[in-house]
Amino acid sequence: MSTTILVIEDEPAIQELIAVNLSFAGHKVLRAYDAEQAQTLIRAELPDLILLDWMLPGASGITLAKKLRADERTQQVPVIMLTAKGAENDKIEGLEAGADDYITKPFSPKELLARIKAVLRRRAPQLTDDQIEIGTLRLDPTTHRVTGDDKTLTIGPTEFRLLHFFMTHTERVFSRAQLLDKVWGDHVFVEERTVDVHIRRLRKALEPTQHDAHIETVRGAGYRFAATLPKTSSK
Repeated sequence: MSTTILVIEDEPAIQELIAVNLSFAGHKVLRAYDAEQAQTLIRAELPDLILLDWMLPGASGITLAKKLRADERTQQVPVIMLTAKGAENDKIEGLEAGADDYITKPFSPKELLARIKAVLRRRAPQLTDDQIEIGTLRLDPTTHRVTGDDKTLTIGPTEFRLLHFFMTHTERVFSRAQLLDKVWGDHVFVEERTVDVHIRRLRKALEPTQHDAHIETVRGAGYRFAATLPKTSSK
């Protein structure tokens, strides 16, 4: 699944190498040479993951990482630090600043892509291509197919993304605003009631196999995707 990755690296050759490999892997790439440029890009579009060089002109990567973690809007965005510093104390400092992973230069493109996949699987599983099964409901991001009880279910693109997010975040209650940010993106401005419309469409798409019962309305709070069907709806 395509994700938007912000590469913050001041060495043009390294930035180009990373960007090319990420693009070949199907990711959308944003580029910044320093912390100030990065923050401008982040204000315009929140990336799904950030590759952050430690040594940057002006504010360091460590300083920027701490700012990202202190800001409610960016505190959940996965961050992988890139650095020539290989000492254990440096690694600890990077992780304590808020990085999710730490890669020492030089590194291979294959290692970088593997680390990105691992971090996304841990922090943002809805952005991976991993097939998901909950009971007899199955979602395959690669083929964009949903089946219930081995029957193919017809589902629209927005409802697919919504279901993918729910199935990777079961049992948690999400408000309409949170779902808009996570599924539509925080740079997309639509009414919160739009979520209700797509929830209704998703439930209707899941009705033929009674998997619509997974989606629970939590009054005054939002919606939750139950990991198991109520006994009255189970087969």
